[in-house]
Amino acid sequence: GELSGIVYGRTGSVLETSFVSEEEGAQVRLVAGVMVAVVVISVVAIIATVFFLRSRADDECDKKQPNDCNALNYRNGEVYTGPDRPAKTSSNATTPLFAGTGSRTYIDPHTYEDPNQAVREFAREIDASCITIEAIIGGGEFGDVCRGKLKLPASCGQEIDVAIKTLKPGSTERARRDFLAEASIMGQFEHPNVIFLQGVVTKCNPIMIITEFMENGSLDTFLRANDGKFRVLQLVGMLRGIATGMQYLSEMNYIHRDLAARNVLVNSQLVCKIADFGLSREIESTADGAYTTRGGKIPVRWTAPEAIAFRKFTSASDVWSMGIVCWEVMSFGERPYWNWSNQDVIKSIEKGYRLPAPMDCPEAVYQLMLDCWQKERTHRPTFASIVKTLDKLIRCPDTLRKIAQNRSADPLAGDTPDLIQFSSVEEWLECIKMSRYIEKFRAAGITDMNAVVDLTVHQLASLGVTLVGHQKKIMNSVQSMRAQIRVSGPYGFLV
Repeated sequence: GELSGIVYGRTGSVLETSFVSEEEGAQVRLVAGVMVAVVVISVVAIIATVFFLRSRADDECDKKQPNDCNALNYRNGEVYTGPDRPAKTSSNATTPLFAGTGSRTYIDPHTYEDPNQAVREFAREIDASCITIEAIIGGGEFGDVCRGKLKLPASCGQEIDVAIKTLKPGSTERARRDFLAEASIMGQFEHPNVIFLQGVVTKCNPIMIITEFMENGSLDTFLRANDGKFRVLQLVGMLRGIATGMQYLSEMNYIHRDLAARNVLVNSQLVCKIADFGLSREIESTADGAYTTRGGKIPVRWTAPEAIAFRKFTSASDVWSMGIVCWEVMSFGERPYWNWSNQDVIKSIEKGYRLPAPMDCPEAVYQLMLDCWQKERTHRPTFASIVKTLDKLIRCPDTLRKIAQNRSADPLAGDTPDLIQFSSVEEWLECIKMSRYIEKFRAAGITDMNAVVDLTVHQLASLGVTLVGHQKKIMNSVQSMRAQIRVSGPYGFLV
């Protein structure tokens, strides 16, 4: 075909070639080698650092709950919660530091080979710098119980009142395990009528368990200090709270084993909460009426007969204890079975004796007690049933108007318990801590116990016993003596 036109082009000029001497080339190679070595060493160092940090993070993660690995950090010695789990506070009550993670089933911490693992799993570690101890308010088996403050994390210095249990210095390893086991148990519960665990301090001494603070202390002491000051409906409301807490625990398959008014705490709004979850604690015989068996000590006055005889603890045995708590509440903190010995209590219960109704106790409430004290544990109500019964009584206050009448029974054949018998009115009044009225009784001519068992509330008022609480205390004692030494002999009421 046709040829294109002629194209002209110009190439670049030829550059002059330069040469490097042998000495200069050696220097260049040396500098390049040093630079390569520095780069290689830096890369190796970075890789080693990354592996070290990852290994350390994995070790730390193993020490925390799985869901804490990304959310729980420490800043300036304080626990910091990430955006996934914000801290919770409330202006009217002590509340959890952390949002709940959903319902859980109770796991016995004693099944863990390493008890520290149970604590890490169920309790929050709190930095000791967040805690201020203000005063010692009591003592426990393991150490002091104190009132204090807990600084909330990421709250600009906000503090809440807390109760602080401490482990006394020099405690044995077993005591330490038992102490922390209670925290591992409490940490699994979250209910308005069960004491709430704020956390633990285990990384420094003294080891501490931090719980919400209950302003009015134990229920038995609180009732005795306020004898006669609460209406029946208020008392039933307290019982409803206790029963609700126990229903929650029983539904988690947890058995308390030591339900008693002394192990229920009361806050400023009269809300009752179940406490004292130390399964391995020692129970002092002189203080709480413990009875020693080969399996350990148990509080006889609150314990179901099958648990005493066979150490068979079930939710039904807790129900028996609930009946005793009902009696304690309605009698404003009276001691169950008064001054009877443990052996007398056991013998009496085996023969069918049941505590008489406290003074002014509604019949419906006393019937609930008797239902809880059925000998056959399968015949006792469940805690869910108890809550329903108490709800009905609260909704229909008129059902509380009818007062229980103690029924008598024929004396039982055979030996009777060796119950305490008072030789004089003075001895009796001193025993029930009413010795201030000795002179008034003398002036009224009441000088022997036969006259005492015939006393009425109106007679007490005419004697000068005008305080309602003192009248109830004296009449409760009179009723117990009637059950022991009058028509029904020592067995006041049989079922």
